[in-house]
Amino acid sequence: MTEPPHPPALPTQPSLRRLRVFGVRPKRDLGQNFLIDSNILGVIDRAAGLAPEDVVLEIGGGLGVLSEHLAERAAHVHVVEVDAALEEPLRDALDPYDNTTLHLADALDLDLAALDPAPTKVVANLPYGIAATAILRTLFELPAVTRWVAMVQKEVGERLAAAPGTPAYGVPSVLAQLAADVRVHRAVPRSVFHPVPNVDSVLVVLERTGEAPDPGLIRLVQHAFAHRRKALARSVQVAGGDREARDRVRAALAALGHPEDVRAERLSPAEFRALWERLR
Repeated sequence: MTEPPHPPALPTQPSLRRLRVFGVRPKRDLGQNFLIDSNILGVIDRAAGLAPEDVVLEIGGGLGVLSEHLAERAAHVHVVEVDAALEEPLRDALDPYDNTTLHLADALDLDLAALDPAPTKVVANLPYGIAATAILRTLFELPAVTRWVAMVQKEVGERLAAAPGTPAYGVPSVLAQLAADVRVHRAVPRSVFHPVPNVDSVLVVLERTGEAPDPGLIRLVQHAFAHRRKALARSVQVAGGDREARDRVRAALAALGHPEDVRAERLSPAEFRALWERLR
């Protein structure tokens, strides 16, 4: 009598196993590119410098492969996932650990200040569409966080780390660098993700250096870059709808030793702070 064929063995890699067991189909509209190469976890771990007392915030839990890795090394892990369809595979990953909290929510709407215990580090494979916004929001709203290690689209990482005067330098660069040292740590092969993305990725690392900029300074930076081809003072005037703004900004720039018609991309984050101090 012929024996029935054995079902194919399940993959040992957790993401690949959960993809099959739970019938997960990645959603392109949510930017879902799941980590399927566990070797990258060691790279992330070393970059994060996790200590046993750390409380980690992970945005975009996905299939839980990074979540369970973090749970074994930190005091607590907050895992945020917007896709309720991933609850089952995430529970599979997190249930063995009593030091994790799963938040089925949009990370951009979640009350970050209410997270208990308060995060000290952010470690995440960020969905491409929200990467820069999520990093800046946690930078501004989680003062106890000292380090960020995030997988992001290459262009996003380069923009966050960009130096003044370069094409990539803009609002995200200034706002991030006002409160942190930012560097692109290393490139990440496309092959570590499923599905394979059609863009390159990098691991970006931020180290907090100070407090988040106040709302007035944030608004000044946004208005300064709102019209990149215009002089900074003129851009602030147009973006803010304030007819007197141009003269005040020009005078402040001159007092700081800048040409009155300098463009926003020429000022460093520290110079933006100095400009704001003169304008307040």
